[in-house]
Amino acid sequence: MSAYLGRRLFVVGSAAFLTQLALFRRATGQPLAAAKVPTVDSLTITVLMDSSHDIFLKPAAPKWVRVRRTPSVDDWRRTLHNQWGLSLGLESKAGAETRRVLLDFGYQPETLLDNMDMLKVDPAQLDAIVVSHGHFDHFGGLVGFLKKHRASMRQDLTLYVGGEENFCVRKRRTATPNHFADWGTLDRAEVLAHRVSIVACEKPTVIAGHAFSTGTIGRGGFEKVLPNTLVIYGREGQLGCNPAVSAGRETDKPVHDEHLQEHATCFNLRDRGLVVITSCGHAGIINTVRQAMEVSGVRKLHALVGGFHLAPADDNYLRQSVEALERLNPDVVIPMHCSGTNFLQAMREQMPDRLALSTTGSIFTLGA
Repeated sequence: MSAYLGRRLFVVGSAAFLTQLALFRRATGQPLAAAKVPTVDSLTITVLMDSSHDIFLKPAAPKWVRVRRTPSVDDWRRTLHNQWGLSLGLESKAGAETRRVLLDFGYQPETLLDNMDMLKVDPAQLDAIVVSHGHFDHFGGLVGFLKKHRASMRQDLTLYVGGEENFCVRKRRTATPNHFADWGTLDRAEVLAHRVSIVACEKPTVIAGHAFSTGTIGRGGFEKVLPNTLVIYGREGQLGCNPAVSAGRETDKPVHDEHLQEHATCFNLRDRGLVVITSCGHAGIINTVRQAMEVSGVRKLHALVGGFHLAPADDNYLRQSVEALERLNPDVVIPMHCSGTNFLQAMREQMPDRLALSTTGSIFTLGA
């Protein structure tokens, strides 16, 4: 390739990126600070994809949550599938008003689409869609989902992301030193091509009138981002993010992934308190809950739901996490995905009356 052609391709690619970035920034959400924190009467969480599917799972659950398992579907020749990933269908009610949100998209679109069909979650009824952070096992099914269903969905469909950092290139850690395997990248251009507006939730943002994003989660206390992927704060070819998001961190090579703009999706449940859905919780479950409390002004934690990313935690870190969670006094804890069997065991020992187990196809209802 000639030097001239290389420079021209760089200029064309940069111009396309800046155009995408302008479209990304043009869509704005409703700031939580400018509106009263939404209150809902009930929330139903349908587990479209978790990391396991157990048709015999029937443990006791806290009185505050109603649990319905889905051991079979209408056609006995079909079965729900699970992958390493998470996708949740959220249906909230406030008076006569119902809102439906799809949070995360699991690993592969084929699995997500089949499970949605079997669990009767209708894409045409969705009011909004959300990506929690830039890991492939949470956004992998997104583009395939849009290709299949965008034509039947509302015209003003909005995707809520944590921020520009969610579009950064991720690399997997491997056992071979200095070798990095691709871990996928959320492609802004592909999303925009399906006529989906993108709202960045760096600040707390109302979602579909019923839910709210925590915005970027503050870091503090003992919690840290446990080992996961590597990230490039910048561009790699036609993919990647604006390096300015790194706030002075290195941009020319893969570095430890801090998930700078991961966000959580939350609901304020009438007379009960906050339902905080962490998806993966890389910023720490305690940091996430405290962020939700701070931005909403609601001090009661009713339920903590989602992936808690404590599977790789050592015993001391796990103990601190569970003890800090117990001090927050949740009524219900529903671990999923990356929470870890170590966390489940600790919950059975410390707070067995608060624990509700999840499996693909579970349906949890909180509130009236």
